[in-house]
Amino acid sequence: MLSHPENNSIFTPEQFLENRGRVAIFIDGSNLFYAALQLGIEIDYTKLLCRLTAGSRLLRSFFYTGVDRTNEKQQGFLLWMRRNGYRVIAKDLVQLPDGSKKANLDVEIAVDMMALVGSYDTAVLVSGDGDLAYAVNAVSYRGVRVEVVSLRSMTSDSLINVADRYIDLESVKEDIQKMPRPNHTTYTYRPLSSITMMEDGNA
Repeated sequence: MLSHPENNSIFTPEQFLENRGRVAIFIDGSNLFYAALQLGIEIDYTKLLCRLTAGSRLLRSFFYTGVDRTNEKQQGFLLWMRRNGYRVIAKDLVQLPDGSKKANLDVEIAVDMMALVGSYDTAVLVSGDGDLAYAVNAVSYRGVRVEVVSLRSMTSDSLINVADRYIDLESVKEDIQKMPRPNHTTYTYRPLSSITMMEDGNA
């Protein structure tokens, strides 16, 4: 049986972006931080928002993170995020028996993805957490197109398998990294209550 050439064609990135419609972005702040650490880069959050939106109509961009409310530098970073295109969803860190601190926001991400179905056409999920695969599958069955953006080595196969498109952060790191610029102050994101001030770029 002969196959038609069009059935074997590979879609270009431009063709993928043609029918994105209205986009909603969901960023797992902690997951993104550790991915950036692995890549050896600092994220420029203005560039990141532009890259993820990619010219489409943006509904809203959510940034989920654990916080230490006594950390003024971290609060400064989150204030900057709120004033520069992000809706910040913050959750207090909980100290675990081993002394580490953690705030799991998987439920918040899943609930927001489901609650907004009907208001957006494409969800861009920046996370490699396999616990979100069920939510991704659920919104897909309700007509949403889902793009997953994360570092491949930190991404669950189950999440990639239910996404319509997967983008490895390593392939776009040049587009989203902060370029060093002297004599400017920037906030560097640290997920576990350790925002630090740097003098090598701008916020």
